[in-house]
Amino acid sequence: MSALPLPAAPASFPVPPLALPGGLTLPVGRTAIMGILNVTPDSFSDGGRYTDIAAALRHAREMVAAGADLIDVGGESTRPNSTRISADEEWARIGTIVASLATDGVIVSVDTLHASTAREAARVGAAIINDVSGGRWDPEMNAAVAQSGCAYVVQHYRALPGMPGEHFDYGDDLVGTLIERVGSQVQDAIDAGVTADKIVIDPGLGFSLTADQCWQVLAELPRLTTYGYPVLIGASRKRFVKALGGNIDTDSAAIAAHAVRSGAWAVRVHDVAATAATIA
Repeated sequence: MSALPLPAAPASFPVPPLALPGGLTLPVGRTAIMGILNVTPDSFSDGGRYTDIAAALRHAREMVAAGADLIDVGGESTRPNSTRISADEEWARIGTIVASLATDGVIVSVDTLHASTAREAARVGAAIINDVSGGRWDPEMNAAVAQSGCAYVVQHYRALPGMPGEHFDYGDDLVGTLIERVGSQVQDAIDAGVTADKIVIDPGLGFSLTADQCWQVLAELPRLTTYGYPVLIGASRKRFVKALGGNIDTDSAAIAAHAVRSGAWAVRVHDVAATAATIA
């Protein structure tokens, strides 16, 4: 951790529990590991590697065997200047994979901007909807999640990377402003019928945050984890980590360990084995 621009983080447990549908449960008293499964041709790190259904399922099961507590399946890249796709195309990419993993008893999160995808994912057994816009992209998303019974990751949002609307002004208190903004998104979800015990917040590292701002959010992470909702941290292989110039998976795992000590509910990672070994 000494190579990373982060202070020592206090141990901060217990992590708040999260209500999942269907009697599913995640570990209590420790941070969960969320393995990333990108079923996309154009994701920044692993685009094209898991577009084949058999390869995707094999990789998901390898991540579970390596220590992943849940798998986050995404069919649409949100890297800078990525191409938007329709909900139908997204579901064609991920539907069989989500259903197969859920049938096998894997806790599945679905990374989507589309309310119709959220509905279909819930229908075949997904437990969590992870919307990087936190309900801001699709006006039907909050209601769809409320009706589904799924848990809901509400990410702080201004714009997708590289899109109009992306800006980096947070005034004199970056983390305070971020908490206020994501709090407004959470309130909208609650007003739509999502219950508070199903909500996770995500500061959205790399989304409308400069590299320096990402490090500041991580340094002040205990402010987020004491806000009252479980916190998801997704730093794995992002540009601000790559800019360190070291081994990106080792550095990503070290950031995950910092998030654990700061009380994060879960860390979202590509290299599950390295993360599990670092935070064990």
